[in-house]
Amino acid sequence: MNYFVYILYSKSLDKYYVGYTENIEARIAKHNSKHKGFSGKAKDWEVVYSESHDSKYEALKRETQIKKWKSSAMIEKLIRS
Repeated sequence: MNYFVYILYSKSLDKYYVGYTENIEARIAKHNSKHKGFSGKAKDWEVVYSESHDSKYEALKRETQIKKWKSSAMIEKLIRS
């Protein structure tokens, strides 16, 4: 089973969101629905980057690595690569 690390962007918030999931389409639908939490503040999230991993562990490890950057510039560099 594949797991995906993904980066979403909201134009209305001018923010990125980093996460991982087994089902990227269902996850984005959840982000764009009305719910509590950071991503519930906007309804215009779109995938700007994703990568596939063979295990949940690898995906979680990569998600954590990207989140530790705490830098929009580093995230934008990854997206452009």
